[in-house]
Amino acid sequence: MLNVIVRPGGETPVQGTVTTPGGSTVAGGQGEAFLLVVDDEPNIRELLAASLRFSGFRVASAASGTEALELIAAERPDLVVLDVMLPDLDGFTVVEKLRERTSRGQIAGPAHGHPGDHLPVLFLTAKDGVGDKVQGLAAGADDYVTKPFSLEELIARIRAILRRAGGPAEDGRLVVADLSLDPAAHEVTRAGTPVALSPTEFKLLHYLMANVGRVVSKAQILDHVWAYDFGGDLSIVESYISYLRRKLDSGPAHGPKLIHTVRGIGYALRRPPQG
Repeated sequence: MLNVIVRPGGETPVQGTVTTPGGSTVAGGQGEAFLLVVDDEPNIRELLAASLRFSGFRVASAASGTEALELIAAERPDLVVLDVMLPDLDGFTVVEKLRERTSRGQIAGPAHGHPGDHLPVLFLTAKDGVGDKVQGLAAGADDYVTKPFSLEELIARIRAILRRAGGPAEDGRLVVADLSLDPAAHEVTRAGTPVALSPTEFKLLHYLMANVGRVVSKAQILDHVWAYDFGGDLSIVESYISYLRRKLDSGPAHGPKLIHTVRGIGYALRRPPQG
């Protein structure tokens, strides 16, 4: 049971320990959510990153608001743990700029394509006044945790936000509408009905679901799924997209169409419209 109390000012009294071999950080599993930790205090930032990796997440970190915005645009995390008091831009300003740039299409949103490309943000701060919490939530944060805080509680809050946002499941499953893919069991279901896929079809679907809402070119698909084993023949991509459509999108029993062609560019797996 992880139970570490983290305090501002770099003090980290511990009620239980997080151990990493040789003092190094522990890498998270490939199927877990990808988090960005933003805090200008190195002790807190490093402890948070190591603890979140220990809990199975993939983690990147930043020490300033400017660096955070650059990493968000480049790496597309599933959730940001953001300190309010930063040396350049405060956390409220970072969120305002994030929401503005997302609405303009300058930031694509999470790689796993949450509805509306909304990137969840959890604020960390030493400010515990009601007015501060209201300001944080009004700025667009999804949750607000005050220092000192328990890592066990923080991780529980992160997982709750990811569940609400529709992020990748904790066991590595990918879910888009009624379509579910389980990499560990190598199983796919649509509306609860198992769908039999070949290994290549499964790999192609995994790539599309991992980039839900994003248009990927035939060349990108060929690179990630086949690694150019077919000598760069793009027609093989068209054939396998057709196979997937017949198994996943054909007929009213399968629900709304999920795989879309973007002419002249490539393909996208998209969530059906809400409502």
